[in-house]
Amino acid sequence: MHIEPFFDATTGTVSYVLADPASGQVAVIDPVLDFEPKSGTLTSASSDRIIDYVRAQGWQVQWILETHAHADHLSGAQHIRHHLGGQIAIGEHIREVQKMFRSIFHFERSFLPDGSQFDHLFADGEQFLVGKLTVTALHVPGHTPADMAYHVQDAVFTGDTLFLPDVGTARADFPGGNASQLYRSIQRLLNLPDSTRLFICHDYPPASRPPAFVCTVAEQKQHSIHMHTGVSETDFIAMRTARDATLDMPTLILPAVQVNVRAGKLPPAADDGRTYMQTPINAFLRGASAPDGVFQAPAA
Repeated sequence: MHIEPFFDATTGTVSYVLADPASGQVAVIDPVLDFEPKSGTLTSASSDRIIDYVRAQGWQVQWILETHAHADHLSGAQHIRHHLGGQIAIGEHIREVQKMFRSIFHFERSFLPDGSQFDHLFADGEQFLVGKLTVTALHVPGHTPADMAYHVQDAVFTGDTLFLPDVGTARADFPGGNASQLYRSIQRLLNLPDSTRLFICHDYPPASRPPAFVCTVAEQKQHSIHMHTGVSETDFIAMRTARDATLDMPTLILPAVQVNVRAGKLPPAADDGRTYMQTPINAFLRGASAPDGVFQAPAA
């Protein structure tokens, strides 16, 4: 087994190539497209790094795995598949996320919240192969209802459920998020052997260290600022609720969700041939009052 990380400094995302070198088969996990929100510019340099790496090794992409519908970056899954092939997969609870966000965004009538945008939907505990490597899909809800982790040999790709010990844990205040579920999902991961390596999906490093991407279960238990041994569910929920109330929405949540619930596809083009992202007003309003007036131009 070979694991190659790719760090995107703009979004703090760590994507991975999981390879079985003997067979030449790989899975790409959580690839990124580069979106500049001020100008609406969408480019592919982050995913192109992965494409170039896989081609240089002479490997073949078997799977493109999403741990969840990310709120902080746009998925590069379609770009990877276009160039390298592979099946795009996510957990089966993506249907719940699609239903929630279909009610927030004015999606086209043909958009169905049935997961059909993905090639495969994993059930909890489902096993699949990357070459000859057996991978187990683990449902770890809490950050969102559909979060998955992928367990292979002594490694787990945790998605946003856990970060490195000095960063802590994922937020649980997005639509469908639940701090109690998140606590139990983290405990599921921390019940694995202490030597298990946890490959995280994001790093937001303090100034004292460079970006990193892996720790062990034992290190989490000993040093996590949010979930070290002895933290009760009640304490975790109180901490997570208080902390989440201070956090801004991710910069890219609105464009990212519109793309990521579609397995990385852009919304359908408008009549002019251009693709547009929606900005639903006050969809995530909290802790403040909406304006009383309706800010529209007067009728002509």
